[in-house]
Amino acid sequence: MSALVVIPALDEAPHIAAVIEGLLPFARRTGARIVVADGGSTDGTRDIVAAIARREPTVVLLDNPGRQQAAGINLAVARFGAGAEWLIRVDAHAAYPPDYCERLIDEARRTGADSVVVAMRAVGAGRLQRVIALAQNSRLGNGGAAHRNRAEGRWVDHGHHALMRLAAFRAVGGYDEAFSHNEDAELDLRLRAAGLRIWLTAATAVDYFPRRTLGALVRQYFAFGRGRARNLIKHRAGLGARQAAVAALVPGLALAPLAVAHPVFALPPAAWGLACLAGGLALALRRREPAAAAAGLVAGAMHAAWSAGFWAEALAAAARRARPAGGLPA
Repeated sequence: MSALVVIPALDEAPHIAAVIEGLLPFARRTGARIVVADGGSTDGTRDIVAAIARREPTVVLLDNPGRQQAAGINLAVARFGAGAEWLIRVDAHAAYPPDYCERLIDEARRTGADSVVVAMRAVGAGRLQRVIALAQNSRLGNGGAAHRNRAEGRWVDHGHHALMRLAAFRAVGGYDEAFSHNEDAELDLRLRAAGLRIWLTAATAVDYFPRRTLGALVRQYFAFGRGRARNLIKHRAGLGARQAAVAALVPGLALAPLAVAHPVFALPPAAWGLACLAGGLALALRRREPAAAAAGLVAGAMHAAWSAGFWAEALAAAARRARPAGGLPA
């Protein structure tokens, strides 16, 4: 077995069968094992995977009592990683080209990379999901993140996790299971600190299916913000300029009522609101699609949720540090 393919899953009944079926030709050719680490699905995901596993010996349904993706991947590696050279992470909420795994392995061998990451493009089906996808694909929504904008292959600090040498994964201790989100960026920090290299490939990419409702999107980006704050606290890793600007949003909004005393306090939220509106209108004009204008508002909701999550985690961490030994109030 040259590769271990791990699919962390939780309530992915609409997508899981297609993802597994797309991977089966690779598994049959190479002897790779496909492990679905299920965090307790209740929507039929487990039944779908179990039915495929009964007819396909390369497919395994693994219970993930930790529920989170990080815990599921770590457990799959511990149980089934012996003898494999490559760990390929496949998220269930996405679609992959037929030669996805082969391209990743080829890129790792060609470049000598310890990790190969990929670009991802959001793809929506319904009207709202399409607008959410437009926001996530736009620079306004993704801040110009390398793995959100497909380009020529290059060395990067972070990207959407796809393939890793299992030796590298084990060398840095795998995913930190304290992270429900941003666990990939946290692991990338440890990879780079260990002198290991991350290659963003242009040879393949992923189509990602975003959240279908604004509520689910806001909860997701709130969790992303919390994960980024936890990363900063753990590694003392500073924010990039684009992340610092988004993190400043909630404090700026909180100070906005002081505009009655001085108009300068209204400037940051006003500038943010205008940027979101202008970004949406520019996108609508460029695409000649009036509905795309709403993508600016969706991007604004993503920014606000991320900033709120960031400060929620930062303030919670400060409160934990201030708590006296024994956990009793001072």
